[in-house]
Amino acid sequence: MPESVKTPDKHAVTADDTTLFIFGASGDLVKRLLIPSLFNLDRDGLIASEMRIVGIDIADHDDASFRRHLKDFIADKQAANHAESRGGELDDESWASFEQRLHYRQGDFTEAAIYAWIEKRIAESPTGSALFYCATGSRFFGDIAQQLGHAGLMKEPEGAYRRLVVEKPFGHDLESAQALNAKLLSVMREDQIYRIDHFLGKETVQNILVARFANVLFEPFWNNHYIDHIQITAAETVGVEKRAAFYDQTGAMRDMVPNHLFQLLAMVAIEPPAYFGADALRAEKSKVLGAIRPWRVEEAAENSARGRYEAGAFDGKAVPGYLEEEGVKAENDTETFVTMKVMVDNWRWMGVPFYLRTGKRMSARDTEIAICFKPAPYSQFRDTEIERTASNWLIIQIQPNEGMWFDFQAKRPGPELEMDTVKMGFAYKDFFDLPAVTGYETLIYDCLTGDQMLFQRADTIENGWRAVQPFLDAWSQNPALEGYAAGEDGPRGAFELIGRDGRRWHQVGSATGPGVAPVPKSGKREDGKR
Repeated sequence: MPESVKTPDKHAVTADDTTLFIFGASGDLVKRLLIPSLFNLDRDGLIASEMRIVGIDIADHDDASFRRHLKDFIADKQAANHAESRGGELDDESWASFEQRLHYRQGDFTEAAIYAWIEKRIAESPTGSALFYCATGSRFFGDIAQQLGHAGLMKEPEGAYRRLVVEKPFGHDLESAQALNAKLLSVMREDQIYRIDHFLGKETVQNILVARFANVLFEPFWNNHYIDHIQITAAETVGVEKRAAFYDQTGAMRDMVPNHLFQLLAMVAIEPPAYFGADALRAEKSKVLGAIRPWRVEEAAENSARGRYEAGAFDGKAVPGYLEEEGVKAENDTETFVTMKVMVDNWRWMGVPFYLRTGKRMSARDTEIAICFKPAPYSQFRDTEIERTASNWLIIQIQPNEGMWFDFQAKRPGPELEMDTVKMGFAYKDFFDLPAVTGYETLIYDCLTGDQMLFQRADTIENGWRAVQPFLDAWSQNPALEGYAAGEDGPRGAFELIGRDGRRWHQVGSATGPGVAPVPKSGKREDGKR
């Protein structure tokens, strides 16, 4: 077991005083992630003692009931040992101090009266700075931004800032993403907009940059001369749970690919930025997504597969199919699994396919990047039982077992020349004492300090949707779905897609080695019009 290294305190300064206004404050996101993250930042001394947090929504709360509602929820999560707990019960003393920051305004944030009230509230603050957070349904993002602009609330007084945080999904196709960007940019500057993607708050995602650019070992081989292909997987074991109303309108593609999976692709594929700063890094990410080959509709259909989970078993327990889940409409063509092949047409990656897949009710919870290197160009083991060497793999696991694993070939002990795959790895938990966090702490802190490095720019968002649009167009013409049993890793078509190229999927949940995924037994095709 390697020696553990205690994580040093961040060389981080306390964020400047501001007022944080949260639209949609009675929603699940706020109590599950945002407030626990702010609570953690407060305990770490990273937010100003004068900072105030104001929730705005139509739910019937006042300051006292809002605070009690949040405390009860978080305390339950602590008892269940969720990420917000940091491994113990809720610290009542810390919460008693923190909750004095929390305030609530009941009202309709689509009406102008709320914004007049906000203006008065900001005027009472000593700095005049404000951070506005859209924790609402995506249909409200543009309207909230326009209301803020028309009320003059995005105009920055001298020495103060005004910023807007927008959650995903940022649009539902290219046209809607462009329209939303236009709305936002008509009333504020790009440097005031923080399009948040919680995947980028994960330590292992940020470590991709460090691994590539701080170690001479990797970068010389990070190109099409040595890499055969790259697989990016985001697998979930849960079903739709209580998100049926949202998921029926969204599906796996819109929920995961233009944001989470493309962000992972961009981190892996970017060119070295000129410097480690927000402008340089975001420019390189936008270039990569802009270089994704725009498939014709018929090519998009050929290079993708979509499916929907059916009744099956997980951990020995029977689970229902998607159409049997509570709140799911009987007539829909929503996919719960999607896979696609994309090509990045630039000098570094020409000819290297990127295979992306994401789905619910798969065999294991696993978000990973699997990089398959080309086999040795010449085998010197002719006339032995080893005529062809296997490929090396580098596995970067984002969650749950965060770390990196590399496998290579070694001689098996004995008189005969026999090889075996050995694995060398780094797990975060073995080297660092990492506190349990929600993943939002870093991102919220960056919003408060004005660091946009981990946030998406308008052109990056639009380039992502531009790459996805051919697939959406292809499926609108042919909404057929393949079924896969809960507990399987997608439908048969996903395995046929990669198999046509002579490749196999890396086994979900086997980060410590290049396991080969079994082809599912099921594969019933649906027309999407049950």
